Amino acid sequence: MADNGLIHVYYGAGKGKTSAALGLALRASGSGKRTAIVQFLKDIASGELVQLGLLPNVTVLRGKDPSRMFAFNMDDEARAATRRIHDENLSRALNLARDGGCDVLVLDEALDALELGLLDSDMFSELLRDKPAPLELVITGHRPIDWVIELADYVTEMVKHKHPYDCGVSGRRGIEF
Repeated sequence: MADNGLIHVYYGAGKGKTSAALGLALRASGSGKRTAIVQFLKDIASGELVQLGLLPNVTVLRGKDPSRMFAFNMDDEARAATRRIHDENLSRALNLARDGGCDVLVLDEALDALELGLLDSDMFSELLRDKPAPLELVITGHRPIDWVIELADYVTEMVKHKHPYDCGVSGRRGIEF
């Protein structure tokens, strides 16, 4: 198992899922590993992506419908456009992984995109079940999916005990995004 890549899942309502996943991506990149990051349900510029984009061995794929609405506010057209973008990004990442073009693949918010029907579940399932042996795979989201948890080697739940957002404090550039 030491020579094989493993599957990590970071989930929960607490802060830190993306931070943990991108921290692992940064560590891998610094060790010379080729890293691909796919962010689902996110399109707002964030500080870490600026820095990761400067690294020659990191590929970042992201996006959703340009309307920038939350999934629960999307109409059918926006949902279809978002799913198309997500599926294209996942397909590109799968091709990188299959062709040996990445050693580490981060699928940020994939659990949420799956739950909302905004990501092809067959393509995602195929990746987990037929993952190239050396690929290190990192998946994040709010709620666990039982079959994903069963296939994972690392499972970490982020539990929120207290968060400034609950008191009306918005996310701060450079800290939360």
